[in-house]
Amino acid sequence: MVERPYRVLIAKPGLDGHDRGAKVIARALRDAGFEVIYTGLRQTPEQIVAAAVQEDVDAVGLSILSGAHRRLFPEVVRGLRDAGAGDILVFGGGIIPEDDIPFLEEAGVDRVFLPGTDTREVVEYLGRELERRRAAAPA
Repeated sequence: MVERPYRVLIAKPGLDGHDRGAKVIARALRDAGFEVIYTGLRQTPEQIVAAAVQEDVDAVGLSILSGAHRRLFPEVVRGLRDAGAGDILVFGGGIIPEDDIPFLEEAGVDRVFLPGTDTREVVEYLGRELERRRAAAPA
């Protein structure tokens, strides 16, 4: 059986209108062999969850600069769980105070990448973590 490449949805939740970082991550993942779906700007958590389920993704990457990460990231995680897709890895990045990272992790965000993170770190992390999850999944 041929395994498909990992599918990652990159989303910009809320009213944030800046997407350069999200596009940089999307391109780095695509260049590394991931299938990438970019939802565009100003997505609600409900829209992000619906797209993630419809596209059957392995991971959702949330990018935010507006400061609403403490509300929007947990809403996406809850929405995925409510939709029966709680196994989808959720990671985030953007302008997020380091003091907020433990809160986001407790809310179910697997990893937070801060400004200046090398894209190779994101690619390596996702590849490693998704492979670990794939290997641990029941056959």
